[in-house]
Amino acid sequence: MDDSSSTSSSKSKSSAAAGTRRARRVRMTGAERREQLLDIGRTLFAERGFEGTSVEEIAAKAGVSKPVVYEHFGGKEGLYAVVVDREMRQLLDMVTGALTAGHPRELLEQAAFALLDYIETYTDGFRILVRDSPVAQSTGTFASLISDIATQVEDILGLEFKNRGFDQKLAPLYAQALVGMVALTGQWWLDVRKPKKAEVAAHLVNLAWHGLDGLEQKPRLIGHRKN
Repeated sequence: MDDSSSTSSSKSKSSAAAGTRRARRVRMTGAERREQLLDIGRTLFAERGFEGTSVEEIAAKAGVSKPVVYEHFGGKEGLYAVVVDREMRQLLDMVTGALTAGHPRELLEQAAFALLDYIETYTDGFRILVRDSPVAQSTGTFASLISDIATQVEDILGLEFKNRGFDQKLAPLYAQALVGMVALTGQWWLDVRKPKKAEVAAHLVNLAWHGLDGLEQKPRLIGHRKN
């Protein structure tokens, strides 16, 4: 075989390979392509943040052109907004679904486990939620999500406050404090992963429950500052 034949054969193989890649892209439905772009975007946003991720890189990893990304999401901001919304709903569903029944202390355990379960199972999603983003105002923030979860806990605390003769109007404050404590501990545990999840949950509930168990109806300040 001469050089010209070899070159022609190589070009034919390259053309065939390119044709195969194009055929594969054509066979992917719009819904499948959208999910692929969401998965790629989720991974990149978790690794590099919003600013560190580009539409070019998302498109390249998906094997498509930039206009395809714009067609599905209108740009990077749109893709990010959908990713964040999905993660927020996933975490909120896990927490609210875990708050089933039982003793109030057991409900605290269930809430702590739900957040830690999410961090363990959806690590990329949690990293995205706790990052700051220039589009956070339109997609919600981790703080707003924690507030949503605290609202679920608020009802439980309200009943406990009523049974103990405490002011039920303070239940939202304590709900924010308890959920915030678990969330911040979860951010720390995300990287260290020690001690084990069950032990972390036990210590969180230990602090929260025994703090509530010894709660004063009218807490007082012992320092010199009074306002």
